[in-house]
Amino acid sequence: MKKILLLSALFIFSSHSLKDETVFWGQIGHRAVGHIADGMLTKKAQKNVKRVLGHQTLAEVSTWMDDIKSDRAYDYAGPWHYCTIPEGMTYDTAPTQEGGDIIWALEKVIGELKAGGLTPEQEAVNLKFLVHLVGDIHQPMHVGNGKDRGGNDVKVEWFGSNTNLHSVWDSRMIEGKQYSYTEFADIVNHPTKEQVKEWQAASIRDWAMESALYRDKVYDVPENGRLSYEYSYKYFDILELRISQAGVRLAGIINEIY
Repeated sequence: MKKILLLSALFIFSSHSLKDETVFWGQIGHRAVGHIADGMLTKKAQKNVKRVLGHQTLAEVSTWMDDIKSDRAYDYAGPWHYCTIPEGMTYDTAPTQEGGDIIWALEKVIGELKAGGLTPEQEAVNLKFLVHLVGDIHQPMHVGNGKDRGGNDVKVEWFGSNTNLHSVWDSRMIEGKQYSYTEFADIVNHPTKEQVKEWQAASIRDWAMESALYRDKVYDVPENGRLSYEYSYKYFDILELRISQAGVRLAGIINEIY
């Protein structure tokens, strides 16, 4: 009996650990984006966000779109996490993605929120989509080149652990810093007034092209595929910048909507 209980406990612990590993960046990165935006809302926007989300903050709902991946009712939103813009192309010249993509989805939910007339449930869903998608589009690997599924097919080692390039940018680099999402938000959230104005003036399609322009650095992988301190040292500032930009821009959009 003791042996059965021990095996059960080990199974539960192992399953929990694997789950945490796969969503860690999603939680930290997305919540940092939401936390930055929460602190930049106008009073009117704050009031409306509270009306729509109740006691939940933007940081809290930022991972909802990942949480619902197991709900078949939301299968339609699967392709909305990313888009593909091959080298030498723009979004307008790139092949159309079946089921929509992150740019199409952002333009859709923002347009519907601005138009109003949504049910309370749909307004909440759209706002949650918005918070997550603004974070996703600022991660360079979510604007793919059309060759390797956003770096998922690029096998690498991260400090000796087998993984892929997408995972390095989604979780591994930030996981190694051991930040909470509030710590990370405080570290990166120091834009000047000029930067805030410039970042919020850019369009959604500009955001995507910015991510695409970072891909050369993202793919700066040695032939042996071994990544560790040097890679993080060289490129962690990109991750910090993109989180800051995403939070500032999310706040700008929500202030504009409400």
